[in-house]
Amino acid sequence: MSFWDERYDRADYIFGEAPNGFLAANAARLKGYSTALAVADGEGRNGVFLAEQGLEVLAIDASPVGLAKSAKLAAKRSVTLTTQCLDIGAYDWPEARFDVVAAIFIQFAPPAMRDAMFAGMVRTLAPGGLLLLEGYRPEQLGYGTGGPSQLENLYTEALLRQQFAGLEILSLESYDAELTEGAAHAGPSALIDLVARKPG
Repeated sequence: MSFWDERYDRADYIFGEAPNGFLAANAARLKGYSTALAVADGEGRNGVFLAEQGLEVLAIDASPVGLAKSAKLAAKRSVTLTTQCLDIGAYDWPEARFDVVAAIFIQFAPPAMRDAMFAGMVRTLAPGGLLLLEGYRPEQLGYGTGGPSQLENLYTEALLRQQFAGLEILSLESYDAELTEGAAHAGPSALIDLVARKPG
């Protein structure tokens, strides 16, 4: 069983059943869009939220255990979403396929894989499409309340501006906040949020 399968193999949801706060706060931006990709969606809290906003959602993740819980959560909330179990590093990021890409705390990826994923997200966004990304900044290592322990996996504003230079940045914010997202994301946290749109 993989690391993520082991983490998800429990009755409760380790990041909670409620959507990520940043994603929920941007719900109004989703109006008028029809398709969404939830990247590394784990147990499904964010993909299910996107489906609740009326979007046709594809949730991708490497953990079959997480995706099974995602389907269970969708049924509980009376929405449908499509799940696909795959190695995210090998995903083909179909060109201009999705109106919305949500990438919430996907910092398992080392720099080379991350760069390829970021390029893939830009590729798969349709013209006019929206990217919603939240992650931890390097200062998170001092808090130790979630996220990776590898400094190189964390995000800075300079990194995100460089990686998403081809998108129109609508909002890029660095701040500290108290997270209460299940047992795995709890306590003071050093966050960075990006909202960007693909020119179209």
